[in-house]
Amino acid sequence: LMVWLRRTTHYLFIVVVPVNSTLLTINAGDYIFYTDWAWTSFVVFSISQSTMLVVGAIYYMLFTGVPGTATYYATIMTIYTWVAKGAWFALGYPYDFIAVPVWIPSAMLLDLTYWATRRNKHAAIIIGGTLVGLSLPLFNMINLLLVRDPLEMAFKYPRPTLPPYMTPIEPQVGKFYNSPVALGSGAGAVLSVPIAALGAKLNTWTYRWMAA
Repeated sequence: LMVWLRRTTHYLFIVVVPVNSTLLTINAGDYIFYTDWAWTSFVVFSISQSTMLVVGAIYYMLFTGVPGTATYYATIMTIYTWVAKGAWFALGYPYDFIAVPVWIPSAMLLDLTYWATRRNKHAAIIIGGTLVGLSLPLFNMINLLLVRDPLEMAFKYPRPTLPPYMTPIEPQVGKFYNSPVALGSGAGAVLSVPIAALGAKLNTWTYRWMAA
């Protein structure tokens, strides 16, 4: 029975891990938080998204051992968030109410690192984790610049899921940092490496449990 259960779990993870990780990653800096707060707390958002992306992507990539899996993982998250965007739009909110985070290019860099280093796990952790942390803030700031009027979106349409103390505030440009992209990239690059190592270790534990 345990042999059957563990082998079944192996295949179940292929479906369950991306779906649950999507929820986890979104809620680390969810799309509502993103639209409301990204202009005032972009560094916080960048760190949460880069670390949450890398821990799940490297876990899933090493689980399958196939370069390209991290991109597949990020694509699932993107599709899931676009579905949520459509749901809010159907409720009468404007199209720009939710800005979908950009995960796919950073995940592609992780996959490329894993492929270019001939499936070297440690290179994926160090180089791939660094690239994810460096690139994600850049791609997401470009994404935010395409939003029509983010401050109007934040102030004109109150969020039913946000408590009053999380009401968006006017951004204090230059008060705490002059370049949120640079600061987010620097912090993300440093923190994504140990978090990627955690994802790899979780993968080891999973295989150890399923070995039968």
